[in-house]
Amino acid sequence: MATNSTSAPVTALFLDIGGVMLTNGWDRRSREAAAKQFGLDIDELNDRHRMTFDTYEAGKLSLDEYLKRVVFCREQPFTVEQFRTFMFEQSAPYPEMIDLVKALKARYELKIAVVNNEGRELNEHRIKTFRLNEFVDFFISSCFVHFRKPDADIWKVALDIAQVPKEDVVYIDDRPMFVQVAQGLGIRGITHNYKNVGKTKDALAAMGLTLD
Repeated sequence: MATNSTSAPVTALFLDIGGVMLTNGWDRRSREAAAKQFGLDIDELNDRHRMTFDTYEAGKLSLDEYLKRVVFCREQPFTVEQFRTFMFEQSAPYPEMIDLVKALKARYELKIAVVNNEGRELNEHRIKTFRLNEFVDFFISSCFVHFRKPDADIWKVALDIAQVPKEDVVYIDDRPMFVQVAQGLGIRGITHNYKNVGKTKDALAAMGLTLD
């Protein structure tokens, strides 16, 4: 687990959503399930997805436009609404991690910011469905700021909006490279594994954020 140490107090947590607080919104596993459910060619689906999804996540396509390019490039025996509903149903929470973030926020009066790559409709669905806006103060999502991790500017924008020194921030993500980019900016980082929240708790405790 990647971390960097400093004696500065932690006043803000920056977190990813997919792989940290929720399952991924539309990953390879979800696309495989969709291909099976709707009788799609998985290779074609993944190929078209790769060529299009970054643009959707950057907020430059709507979900319907993405689906038109990837799934509804030909006539289908199902509707766009049916497919959208299936996509949204793939999301599930990681309650232990959500509860941890809520508890740390309450105890230490932390600012909580999401820094994530996600398309607008999926992002807004997940925020609303899992009530993330009840404890997250800022959403610096790729679809809102129009650039994506690993572009370092997304963390710089998060720092500007949160108005906290970089030394006072801990960033949590399940992807090591994104943690490393944040660390390169002077932000402390934790590489999270949803299967082992205990390690993340230990890393946070080592930075002074305990619940004991």
